[in-house]
Amino acid sequence: MKQIPAGEFKAQCLAIMDRVMQSGEPVVITKHGKPVVKLVPAEKQADEIFGYMAGKVKIVGDIVGPITPLEDWETK
Repeated sequence: MKQIPAGEFKAQCLAIMDRVMQSGEPVVITKHGKPVVKLVPAEKQADEIFGYMAGKVKIVGDIVGPITPLEDWETK
């Protein structure tokens, strides 16, 4: 894991953030040689509506057929 002094981070902040995002390698920012903050890439969150509940629902039985037998239906 790379370490960088706070003053150097301040001068190159955007470039360091881009590097962390692309490489995925965290960077520790230090003050007076002591670790203060760890910069890690943010988790990408999917904004996708479809599939966000995948694996959370269990289908039991026939979901296509009628609930009651056809003989119980009234026909006119």
